[in-house]
Amino acid sequence: MKALITGGAGFIGSHLAEALVARGDEVYIIDDLSTGRVENLRELLDDARVHVRWHSILDETVLQELVDEVDVVFHLAAAVGVRLILDKPVETIETNILGTGRVLQCAAKGRKKVVLASSSEVYGKNDRVPLGEDDDGLLGPTVKSRWSYACSKAIDEFLALAYWREKAVPVVIARFFNTIGPRQTGRYGMVVPRFVQQALRGEPITVYGDGQQSRSFTAVDDAVAAAIQLAGQPEAVGHVFNVGNGTEVSILELARRVKALVDSSSPIRFVPYDQAYQEGFEDLRRRVPDISKLRRFTGFEPRWDLDAILARVIEYHRTRPSD
Repeated sequence: MKALITGGAGFIGSHLAEALVARGDEVYIIDDLSTGRVENLRELLDDARVHVRWHSILDETVLQELVDEVDVVFHLAAAVGVRLILDKPVETIETNILGTGRVLQCAAKGRKKVVLASSSEVYGKNDRVPLGEDDDGLLGPTVKSRWSYACSKAIDEFLALAYWREKAVPVVIARFFNTIGPRQTGRYGMVVPRFVQQALRGEPITVYGDGQQSRSFTAVDDAVAAAIQLAGQPEAVGHVFNVGNGTEVSILELARRVKALVDSSSPIRFVPYDQAYQEGFEDLRRRVPDISKLRRFTGFEPRWDLDAILARVIEYHRTRPSD
């Protein structure tokens, strides 16, 4: 199989590239390095089966050349992280919506399969447990830029499904839930690398809000395996799938686990949302996926539990303290 990964130098994209190459696939990557890093691909750059173009997906000429070469496109290029979304809302909206539109336009010319990486953010304030693919999204007001990411990813999904229904472009939507693992950076607000780095440095582990908000964390290896399985499943075309773990943990408990696994003396400090982000910031109390549809279509089962994932992240950051 020949595959194109947009955002292939990013956290999930680089792991996906490694998994595809390990299967014997030929991999094409496009990344403008806005959040991705060359370092993430260091094990692949000398492989003859890997072809990298350091360009934006908004460069239609380059993108079309790459799409024409492959059988499937894994579209992962997107603005990510709460901090980046709040600091650069224009980049978030334009990258997510215009970029996805460009990918789908290019794919439509040859009806190439597209696996679109979406996000659990599309559920917005809906804190039903567990969340199913057909559950409503409940977004906050437009004056709060925090919701621009959720809205942009929802539009991406609408657009992808429209290309399937109107133009017969085979699309599959994977809604990732809080994916974590080595190479994820804390600079854009990702909670696990931030906790790990603070614990390793002996700094206060800063929990935003009261810490009772809960999430379901997914190992990047599991997320990548699910994406590959969905790409190879013809019956998945035209469908949306939650990709996650299903095990719920509070953010306070997460901080305690990181502290224990690092054997850190760091205190746990609570920081109000207004201080951590911006006045009036809104967060979700719970976000846990129902992954029964993914199981039904692919037989997927998560392989990594939370402590095992955290141990890998801790080991990664012990050797790369500046990440």
